[in-house]
Amino acid sequence: MLATIRSGAVIGVDAVPVDIEVNAGGGDPKTIIVGLPDTSVRESIDRVWTALANSGFPPPRGRTTINLAPADLRKEGPIYDLPIALGVLVATGALDGTRLADLAVVGELALSGEVRRVRGVLPIAVGARRAGVRGILVPPENGEEAAVVEGLEVYPVDTLRDAADFVAGALDVPPLRLDTTQRFAESWQTAEDFADVKGQEFAKRAIEVAVAGGHNLLAIGPPGTGKTMLARRVPSILPPMTLEEALEVTKIHSIAGTLASHQPLVTVRPFRAPHHTISDAGLLGGGTHPMPGEVSLAHHGVLFLDELPEFHRNVLEVLRQPLEDGFVTISRAAAAVTFPCRFMLVAAMNPCPCGYFGDPRRDCRCTPLQIQRYRNRISGPLLDRIDLHIEVPSVRYSELASLERGESSAAIRERVVAARRRQQDRFRDTRGVHCNAAMRAAEVQRYARPDAQGRELLRAAVNDLHLSARAYDRILKVARTIADLDGSEEVCAAHISEAIQYRTLDRQVWS
Repeated sequence: MLATIRSGAVIGVDAVPVDIEVNAGGGDPKTIIVGLPDTSVRESIDRVWTALANSGFPPPRGRTTINLAPADLRKEGPIYDLPIALGVLVATGALDGTRLADLAVVGELALSGEVRRVRGVLPIAVGARRAGVRGILVPPENGEEAAVVEGLEVYPVDTLRDAADFVAGALDVPPLRLDTTQRFAESWQTAEDFADVKGQEFAKRAIEVAVAGGHNLLAIGPPGTGKTMLARRVPSILPPMTLEEALEVTKIHSIAGTLASHQPLVTVRPFRAPHHTISDAGLLGGGTHPMPGEVSLAHHGVLFLDELPEFHRNVLEVLRQPLEDGFVTISRAAAAVTFPCRFMLVAAMNPCPCGYFGDPRRDCRCTPLQIQRYRNRISGPLLDRIDLHIEVPSVRYSELASLERGESSAAIRERVVAARRRQQDRFRDTRGVHCNAAMRAAEVQRYARPDAQGRELLRAAVNDLHLSARAYDRILKVARTIADLDGSEEVCAAHISEAIQYRTLDRQVWS
């Protein structure tokens, strides 16, 4: 007897339908699984057979053939355990599979028959709805994740026995309901607040400008000046995620397996801070079966690289293309997958190996050659892709001892949201541009052209500081953001002057 169970496979951040075909017939007792299964899928036979026995079902007799269609798509992971088990029950006549005709099934089986959580349920649920499937059977820990998808009935099942009883009509499992809007509105706030930061008003202003326009930022200063503290508060002033953005981020984290148990959505913008020993595959993504890396896990959020020169040179250089394009493509012999990675880069570093070059309180112990080698670890092309370079000096005692709290993140966020709203209105009809940092040459020419005094100021800066063409564009984009914060449609000399101020550290320190 032949049985067909619907499931899915994740390719990149999307899913494609997979049919689990199970045929049970006569002949020698043998089980064959075909359809490009990987090792974990081939091992599912032992898990499924043991789970069937421990759930009170007799194992199939004779030859059993399991086909994972389409056969030219590689299948990986333990997500096919539950659909294979149900397919075996239907194929052997132990279960009536009529109700499975419009259901998709995913889940890993323990030897006891318990259904365990798996990765990638959200994209599979989205794919199932797109394919016209009415509902989906999922592990209980993945229930809220799948329930985010509107128009799809989600049935969490604890065990293989519960799944079989539900399909047979002997057990009533109500579909899981989730108020996505309420969950989304309640949980997006972050705990970090800029009010806790003492001093560093210049750095706070630069961060506000960077966030308002979606610009990348590099903070340079001695140890202990608060660079990491400032960076960790960047998400607190980012605009709240839209539901569409939250779904995109959740899909990536679902595939990577970083979602918490029973977590329906990632509602707080991601903040990823990988260690400087990370490999290029860990940063961009990769592996035999490509998985998203840190740049994709930071999608719609912040990627923080502390001690920037300590990262391997090849790791930093592979950042250049994702910073420009907003996506990363990983090619393998079997296929190429694309992961989105539109993030804000925040980096921090010391001015020299000992950290005290230029510090008025501490003497630098580094030789000029050591300092030059340290600075040369970051290439010019990468620096040109970082819009703002700011100095974070030591905080004075009077500021540290002050009991006054600084401006709150909520107040800064209001100005950021207002500036972003102006950009959304400006770029409403411009495809692929969502903020000032994403402007192309045509948009820069149209929306960021300064007045006569600003053009003269910019001409002098380019000639005196030997700025590259890319740096020239970055200054105009940052100036456009500063004008948006001021509520000005015109880019004036004052806006250009402040934008240049965030680039002068680049050429003063690095030349």
